[in-house]
Amino acid sequence: MSDLFDDDPRAMRPADRRPPRRSRALMITAGIVIATIFGLTAFSSIYIDRLWYSSAGYSGVFSTMLWTRIGLFLVFGAFMGGIVALNVYLAYRFRPLFRPASREQSNLDRYRDVVTPIRAWVVVAVAVVIGGFAGASGLGHWRTYLLWRNGGDFGTDDPYFGRDIGFYVFDLPWMHFVVDFLMATFVIAIVASMITHYLFGGLRLQVQQDRLSPAAQVQLSLLLGLFVLAKGVDYYLDRFDLVSQKNGLFTGMNYTADNAVLPSKNILMGVAVICAILFFLNVWRRTWQLPSVGLALLALSAVLLGMIWPGVVQQFQVKPSEADKEAPYIAKNIESTRDAYDLTDVQTEAFSPRSSTADVGFANLLGATSSVPLVDPKEVQPAFENIQQSRAYYSVPDVLDVDHYVIDGRQRALVLAVRELDQNGLQDDARNWSNEHTVYTHGSGIIAAYANQRGRNNAEQLDNDEGDDGDDGIEWAQGINRGETDLEEATGDFESRVYYGELSPEYSVVGKASAGAADVELNLRLPDVGSSDGTETDSAGDATVGSTTFEGEGDAPVGSTFNQLMFAIKYGEPNFLLSGRVNGNSQVLFERNPRERVEKVAPWLTVDSDIYPAIVDGRILWIVDGYTTTDRYPGSQKQSFDTMTEDALAQPLGIQTLPTDEINYMRNSVKATVDAYSGEVSLYEWDEDDALLDAWMSAFPGTVKPQSEMSEELLAHVRYPEDLFKVQRYQYARYHVEEAKDWYENNARWEVPVDPQSTNTFQAPYRLFVDGGEGPEFSLTSVYVPYAKNNLASFMSVSSQAGSDDYGVLRVRELQTEQIKGPGQVSNDFVTDSGINAALLPLKNSGARVTYGNLLTFPVGDRLMNVQPVYAASQSGTTSSFPRLRYVLVKFGDQTGYGTTLDEALQVALGSDGGGDPGDGGGDPGEPTGTLAQQRDRAVDQALAALEAAQEALASGDLGEYQTQVGIAEDRLTTAADLKDRIDAGGGAGGNNAGAGTEPGDDASASPGAAPATEPEASPSAD
Repeated sequence: MSDLFDDDPRAMRPADRRPPRRSRALMITAGIVIATIFGLTAFSSIYIDRLWYSSAGYSGVFSTMLWTRIGLFLVFGAFMGGIVALNVYLAYRFRPLFRPASREQSNLDRYRDVVTPIRAWVVVAVAVVIGGFAGASGLGHWRTYLLWRNGGDFGTDDPYFGRDIGFYVFDLPWMHFVVDFLMATFVIAIVASMITHYLFGGLRLQVQQDRLSPAAQVQLSLLLGLFVLAKGVDYYLDRFDLVSQKNGLFTGMNYTADNAVLPSKNILMGVAVICAILFFLNVWRRTWQLPSVGLALLALSAVLLGMIWPGVVQQFQVKPSEADKEAPYIAKNIESTRDAYDLTDVQTEAFSPRSSTADVGFANLLGATSSVPLVDPKEVQPAFENIQQSRAYYSVPDVLDVDHYVIDGRQRALVLAVRELDQNGLQDDARNWSNEHTVYTHGSGIIAAYANQRGRNNAEQLDNDEGDDGDDGIEWAQGINRGETDLEEATGDFESRVYYGELSPEYSVVGKASAGAADVELNLRLPDVGSSDGTETDSAGDATVGSTTFEGEGDAPVGSTFNQLMFAIKYGEPNFLLSGRVNGNSQVLFERNPRERVEKVAPWLTVDSDIYPAIVDGRILWIVDGYTTTDRYPGSQKQSFDTMTEDALAQPLGIQTLPTDEINYMRNSVKATVDAYSGEVSLYEWDEDDALLDAWMSAFPGTVKPQSEMSEELLAHVRYPEDLFKVQRYQYARYHVEEAKDWYENNARWEVPVDPQSTNTFQAPYRLFVDGGEGPEFSLTSVYVPYAKNNLASFMSVSSQAGSDDYGVLRVRELQTEQIKGPGQVSNDFVTDSGINAALLPLKNSGARVTYGNLLTFPVGDRLMNVQPVYAASQSGTTSSFPRLRYVLVKFGDQTGYGTTLDEALQVALGSDGGGDPGDGGGDPGEPTGTLAQQRDRAVDQALAALEAAQEALASGDLGEYQTQVGIAEDRLTTAADLKDRIDAGGGAGGNNAGAGTEPGDDASASPGAAPATEPEASPSAD
């Protein structure tokens, strides 16, 4: 290789045109400064990452990823850069010693004169640049490499090639990358060699013969032969891709692929090998005729066999009888899809809900529905924000979370949120580095509301009537005021400070110089909570503000000057070096979003979009579900992950960890927790049969703990994850059928209904206690409608209680009639009901903004019930206005009811069809229901509705209808006046309707005709 660096004796030394010494010094200095800045930035990022992983206890993850990436970068970069440099060197080394004089060569002399003196630097620069791009490509495939190195078997063979699924998931992607990389290397080497040969006379384009020198012919023949041989290997691997390739109908092998594409790949593979041999023989034969014919044959075969022939087979063989041709392949697709999405053991049962409610006893129905969730996690967010925050710099997520706790011996469903720090609420004059990063550092506590609007004793639902004494319409289980500590009393004292959350600042500097120094971090003190920092509540027992200091280990120490410099470079903030708040004991808290922390310690996981808090063992823990996914499972249907999980409550998350948006395999392999105070991340193995998880645990040993290390209290709050359920319900909508004929004809296809309050968005799943295999179970539920129709098709639920043997068991109740209305139709009934409109009219006339909450559908015994809360808020749109639950709408069987409470709505529904007396199951169906005050208000609402109808009739010229409506209004106003007199005379606003004092039971799935049970209550709607 010394010739490459020796001077060319034939080259004339160009004139010395070096730039002035000062300019050259400035250029060199600028280059050094720029390189130093980029180098320091990159080094600080890596160094701080190392500190973070070390503090989190996952230094092995950092080292494995770092050295794997460095190794891949060096190997692939050195390979491609070295091959290209070697071929450039060989092209120059074996250049012709004499070049025939020609205009072409004369024109090239000027370029040779420029390149020859610096040829060594040119080769090195080309190798480094190409190697850099190649190394970056190899570095980006670190996941593929680690799966190939650590992958095992799934224990199941694909039905076409008889290979274990692990081959397709672990081995095939890496083989494809290596072969594609080799082909790219040979192409770049061919181009670089041709340029070099052309520049130095080995390739002459303007002559009739001997265009290539012997050395150039040998070199290019070898490179082209290697490229075509690699292409032959690529054709071989392409055969296996047919089992996971999307086609017009489904994913996987189909008739055309099996009978046209697969044979074509085999033929093309053979043609490529023959063509490669012809190129290798050209090293000795030195004639391009046969290799050219072979290459043309390969190109022609690729067009005819790879494109035209499959199209002919599809058009003339498959389409005329597609159902019959594709039937066996569809059957295999159904089987593989159900396996890949864990849908093989779905329990189905026929369900024929009754429509009549004539034999339903009201008292028993109360027991069956007392736990129905009425507090919508999305609609009540402004109430949490306004009533329970105390300071503007605290906030809660846009959609609240759902969990259940044992309070006074009963399972109670709660809508809850962590009170997090939101620095957007700070005033402008308080926005400075010291305040934002050393004073306002954390949130405090949990806010919780009873989902069924019943207080701690669960005996009576809050009345949402406008005259109610409450000012927010919510029964608080945990809040900021005295007496709002039910949850804390049930769980015991817990660490309330929240340094890690979804709204936490980018970073905070915590820790004080000495134990005796003053605390500077503001801390919201909650009522009746033991103080850990010496601050107490005010005289009224309400929350007040004190100060505290973080006492955990933090994410990285910043006491040393070097660490301060590294953080100053990373965040572009000189205060790390200048501020007195940064001392020898200071720690930096960063990477504070629980979802991002889990993704950082387990970068191979796809994290659920809905993380949720729970009080576990005296700590607030964020519980995070992690998934293993792939798009290489043979025969399983591919679909966009975003499409399958999008619904009315989904929140945008930005960049996902999925290598591709399309997946065809998914498992909830890991349950993770993040301590809201210390930030500690724990990963627990959940799916012990997942081969993908086994591979990642082998690649990152010691990162995932066994499931046995999860405490009982943690297990009590682990639930079935939402994103997995959304994916499963999406796929099951079509893959609930087991016959290929039915699948092809779409005659039994379902779909997730559109949310009645949103446009073209799936209805979110919701959580309820429903009847499972051994009684009521906390479950995640959803419904289906027939494809492109609106009536109800089935009800789907999955047990969400981790301690239950039925956890994860999917149950589907298939309706045997098409007469049951779906969510959209029920919502339409509510909107067009004259009684409901009359009740809502005063709210609308007062200028309130009326919104409908989540529409729930669930079985109650042998009937179906729909429940929807109605909220009203000021139209002002100010931050101080928030929706308040005003009415509850019910459809039970074929009857509709409404009221300010669920009890009242059920009374109206049962009374409207002659159902049983609220107290004993029999009585006058026309007897008024509700308290006297409720009857009075209902009469007033009906009078107002009649007056509005009268005005419309008058405007249209219908005087007869006008008089009728005026008469109705007068009658209802007379009734309202009589009721008012009875109340004033001592009748009592509470009335004396039977059942008003009945304490409901807790079984949300019990038959209405049975005695109330003492099972757990229903949980809230979708979270």
